[in-house]
Amino acid sequence: MVVFLDTMHVVLSIIFAVAGLIIGGLIVFLIPVFRKYRADNTASKIIREAEIKAEHIQKNAKLDGKQAAFELKQEAEKEIKEKKSEIAALENKLSQREQGIDRRDAALIQKENTLDEKSEAINRRTKELDKKEAALQTKIDGIIAELEQVAQMSVQEAKDELFKRVESKISKEIAAFIKNKEEEAKEQSDEKAKELLGLALSKYAQDVTTERTVSVVPLPSDEMKGRIIGREGRNIRSFEQLLGVDLIIDDTPEVITISCFDPIRREIARLSLEALIKDGRIQPGRIEEIVEKCRKEVQESIHKAGQDAAFKLGLPRINKDLLDFVGRLKYRTSYGQNALDHSIEVAYLSGIMAAELGLDENLAKRAGLLHDVGKAADFEMDGSHVEIGSRLAKKYGEPEVVINAIESHHGDVPAKFIISNIVQAADTLSAARPGARSEILENYIKRIEKLEEICNSYEGVSQSYAMQSGRELRVMVIPEKVDDVGAYKLAREIKERIENEMTYPGQIKVSVIREYRAIETAK
Repeated sequence: MVVFLDTMHVVLSIIFAVAGLIIGGLIVFLIPVFRKYRADNTASKIIREAEIKAEHIQKNAKLDGKQAAFELKQEAEKEIKEKKSEIAALENKLSQREQGIDRRDAALIQKENTLDEKSEAINRRTKELDKKEAALQTKIDGIIAELEQVAQMSVQEAKDELFKRVESKISKEIAAFIKNKEEEAKEQSDEKAKELLGLALSKYAQDVTTERTVSVVPLPSDEMKGRIIGREGRNIRSFEQLLGVDLIIDDTPEVITISCFDPIRREIARLSLEALIKDGRIQPGRIEEIVEKCRKEVQESIHKAGQDAAFKLGLPRINKDLLDFVGRLKYRTSYGQNALDHSIEVAYLSGIMAAELGLDENLAKRAGLLHDVGKAADFEMDGSHVEIGSRLAKKYGEPEVVINAIESHHGDVPAKFIISNIVQAADTLSAARPGARSEILENYIKRIEKLEEICNSYEGVSQSYAMQSGRELRVMVIPEKVDDVGAYKLAREIKERIENEMTYPGQIKVSVIREYRAIETAK
């Protein structure tokens, strides 16, 4: 029994093992089949999705292509329209030009025809004049031949004989007359020049000296005069020694006068004295402090004035020491005209004239600004302001044009450059215009009236006008009384009389105008 059970157990084990093998084999066989089936299904699904996407892409591509083609077509049509409009406009312009050319051709043809007619008329007129001239010459030759027969000498012989007789008669008289007149004119000119110089010196010396050497400082009261003098005069001595000026304290109420030829020292003294009066503490130590402070202020003002002048004119770099000399012109005057303002005005005028002539505007302005720079140092250096200005310009490396403009603006040396002539003209314009210098209106009017009076005093003058502030005279004469030769003589006589009888700045141009008009009225 036990054996049977064991056998059954073995058989069942074998059966189960075989069954397991069979089932395992089936499973092994079926797994690839199932995997293939799943893969086929997945592939089919992917293919269908891809086909659907491809259809969508194809449809979108077709739509985009149609849209792009439509847009390109519209752009092409628009461009074609623009080109057509441009072509139409060009055709219109060409048509207008052709019409204009046709009109010009017609006008030119008409002018040519007119010129041909005029040329023919001139030729005919010339031939007629030639014939008349030949006939007239024949008559003149006949008359001359008759005169030669009567006088028994030729025309040239008659001229020579007449000249010989006149020359022999008056040659000595003319030589003596000319010599006497030259000596008389020289003596009169010397005497007149000395007289004018003496008169000018006696008349204007006091005013010029006062204007150029004196400054007046007002005082709050006459008691301040004693404080400025100080005990035993120590304050006034200290002030005068520090500044090199003279303080004039006289009986004039509430006024102190500062006298000095140097305008810079005089200005420092004026500022120092005003500061001391305002401060009230007047003693040698305080005077020294105030003077030093005012000296620095004036120096700063001088430097700033020079820089401002160059900046206003837009000039390139100028040596700072030379600019200080330019700034010192601020405290210098000439006949009441400020020297710095005059120099800036000359620079502006020079720049304008140079620009109109196509020259270097900045170089002309530079020469105009520096033309009177010598006046800033004429109290410290020997020589005229022209010589001093030339030396300063050479010292600080200014161009040759500027140096020549400084040297020639008063005619001391010849002008080598056009800019030098421009600066000379600008200097005359700035100095001679009405109001620039201390010429009161009454004197200006009297000078104009005197000029016109001189012109009207001559016989044959109908009208005279003083123009350009008295720098030009226009004299209208009666043509029946004054011929062409008389007009030249009249202009010279007026010029000489003005030079002898009047004092005036610059030059005066005299123009004598003789005009003859033949007027008839057709009725």
